[in-house]
Amino acid sequence: MDKITSPRKRACGRMKSTELSTRGRVKDVKDASQVFDLSGSQSRWDSTSGKAARPSQMVEGVNPHFQWVPVVAKTGRPLMPTRVRRARQLIESGKAVGKWKVGIFHIQLTQRTDGTVLPVAVGIDPGSKREGFTVKSCEHTYLNILSNAVTDVKDRMETRKQMRRARRFRKTPCRQNRENRSRGGIPPSTKARWNAKLRIVNILVKLFPVTDIVVEDIAAKTMKNGKKWNKSFSPLEVGKKWFYGEIGKLAILTTKQGYETKELRDSLGLVKTKSKMEEVFSAHNVDSWVLANSVVGGSGKVDNESIYRMIPLRFHRRQLHLLQSNSGIRKEYGGTMSCGLKRGSLVKHVKWGVCYVGGSMGDRVSLHSLEDGVRICQNVKVEDLRMLRFGSWRYNKVA
Repeated sequence: MDKITSPRKRACGRMKSTELSTRGRVKDVKDASQVFDLSGSQSRWDSTSGKAARPSQMVEGVNPHFQWVPVVAKTGRPLMPTRVRRARQLIESGKAVGKWKVGIFHIQLTQRTDGTVLPVAVGIDPGSKREGFTVKSCEHTYLNILSNAVTDVKDRMETRKQMRRARRFRKTPCRQNRENRSRGGIPPSTKARWNAKLRIVNILVKLFPVTDIVVEDIAAKTMKNGKKWNKSFSPLEVGKKWFYGEIGKLAILTTKQGYETKELRDSLGLVKTKSKMEEVFSAHNVDSWVLANSVVGGSGKVDNESIYRMIPLRFHRRQLHLLQSNSGIRKEYGGTMSCGLKRGSLVKHVKWGVCYVGGSMGDRVSLHSLEDGVRICQNVKVEDLRMLRFGSWRYNKVA
């Protein structure tokens, strides 16, 4: 990583001279995240990440809420983001190609291999149900992400244990239970929860020149009047320690306590809603914005309240049959492929529009909505679908 040209507090004044920017009215700013006008001859691999997008794909079928487009150098090094209009000009002139990463549109320059970067921070507000992420520099807020926390692994592990126990009681060939095995490591439910955060951070550091990551530190609740030994064995503390270790390999890690986040929020005159499940900026992203702003600084005014929803899809990779059956013969279930299509992939149907692939029955597949994940239909022919790109996330824009 190149050296920062100036300290964090002085970088604000030099932002305009180093960022790729554009001039124009609000109507000229188009969303460059979810581009649905792909070529019919484009293969599944090409539409995922490898090949370039046509300049017209940045105009048609794009949501106007995204104001910034991530920029990657020819070598893959993240540079400062640019406005959508400027990104369109670079693509049309052949100086850049358009690509996607988890539904986020970005451009890769074809000539430049480096560039001046300024401090960019990622603020993370962990939560029990939902979590907020914000990518911010001194002057601009590039992206706000609202994601669902992974909370289903504990129940899935319990179901797996019950099914294995039931198999051992049946008169079927199976291995006996191996008692007193030391599992070691991190519990599966804890690692899945913290690994979901790490996956999002890994996506962001590949698209933005992230220099700092600020996390609101959450602590395990200790027993009243008891020793503090239980804090060391708490799954929360174990998972958090592992997460902080992985984050420290990517950027400078800074932690803030909950009361510090509140003080920062109150000093800027921002309000956090008590309805944590609402898909609004004031639910979780207000704290992630405050955390990022505490490192890179700025005017203290929120310049971008648009939210990008990212929800990891749930796949039953090893559940080969249904758990229950009335006829005594279990039906096949699970896997990640549906009639040759990767489940979770983004496709386009003439009638149902853009959606993602779900399960299958015979030679028909089901389609699900990008907005809420509800199944739209379950009898679509594969030849009626146009593959857009692979995916294991459900994502959409929230106004």
